[in-house]
Amino acid sequence: MKRIVLLIATNLAIVVVLGIFSTLTGAHRFFTGSGLDLGKLLLFAAIMGFGGAFISLLLSRTIAKWSTGARVIESPASSTEYWLVDTVRRYSERADLPMPEVAIYEGEANAFATGATRRSSLVAVSTGLLENMTREEAEAVIAHEVAHIANGDMVTLTLIQGVVNTFVVFVARVIGWLVDSALRRQDGEQGPGLAYTVTVVLCDIVFGMLASIIVMYFSRQREFRADAGAAQLMGSPVPMVRALRRLGSLEAGALPQNVATAGISGRPGWLALFASHPPIEERIAALRAA
Repeated sequence: MKRIVLLIATNLAIVVVLGIFSTLTGAHRFFTGSGLDLGKLLLFAAIMGFGGAFISLLLSRTIAKWSTGARVIESPASSTEYWLVDTVRRYSERADLPMPEVAIYEGEANAFATGATRRSSLVAVSTGLLENMTREEAEAVIAHEVAHIANGDMVTLTLIQGVVNTFVVFVARVIGWLVDSALRRQDGEQGPGLAYTVTVVLCDIVFGMLASIIVMYFSRQREFRADAGAAQLMGSPVPMVRALRRLGSLEAGALPQNVATAGISGRPGWLALFASHPPIEERIAALRAA
C-alpha cells in the first residue's frame, strides 16, 4: 500500500517540478512561429512523463525507508527478527528471487515491498503486524509482498504511470498554448506568455491527480495477483484469507486514518477510485473462487 502511495506522490511532484523548470527556462522547442509542433511536443511529453516515472521508481526504496522510519535488519538481534529474515528468504527462494532487504518499522498492522528491480528490492513489516497477527497470517502477508516483487509490479506500474504522465504533459501544454493564444494580443510576440505558464502548471496538477485514478485501478488488479501469488507460494489460499480477515478486523478499530484512507479495505463512493487496494471482501472472494 505505502509503495503505491509513495510512487504516485513522488511521481506527481517530479513531473510538476520538471514541468515548471522546463517552462521557466524556456524549453519550448515544440513552439514554432505558426503554432505547435505536435510531433516535438509528443516527444517532449514522453521524455518528461517516463522520466518522472522512472526517477520516482529509482527513489522509491530510499523514500520508503525515510518516510516510514524503517530499520533495515543487517544482523538479526532477536528471535522475531531471525524469523522475519528467514521467512522472507524462504519465500524469495520459492519465487526464485534474490534476497531482498528486510526492514521493520513502527506502526499499525501493515507491510510493503518496493524497489526499482528484483535485485534492489525491500520488504518492510510493521511492528503492529508482528504483534497482532499469528505467524501463519504474517507469513501470508510476507508471501504477498514477495509476490509483488516476483510479479514486477513496481516496474509495471511505473510504465503505466509513464504513459499517463505523457498524456498529462501533452494535453496540459496544448491547453496552455490555446489559453495563452486566446489571451495574448497580436503584438508579434513569439513563444508562450504568463497565461501559458499558469495554465500548464494547473493542468499538470489537476490532470496528474485524475491520471492517478488509472494507476490506482491497475494497482487494485495487482493486489488480486499478489494475493493469488501468496496462495501459490504457500500452497494454499487459506493463510492469505485468514490474514485478510485479520486486517479487516484491525481496520475497524485499530488502524489509523492515514492507513484507512489508503484503501486497505476500500472506500465508499467515488473515493474508491483513488484506493490502491480493493475491498478486503472482494479479495477474499477472489481467493476462494480461484
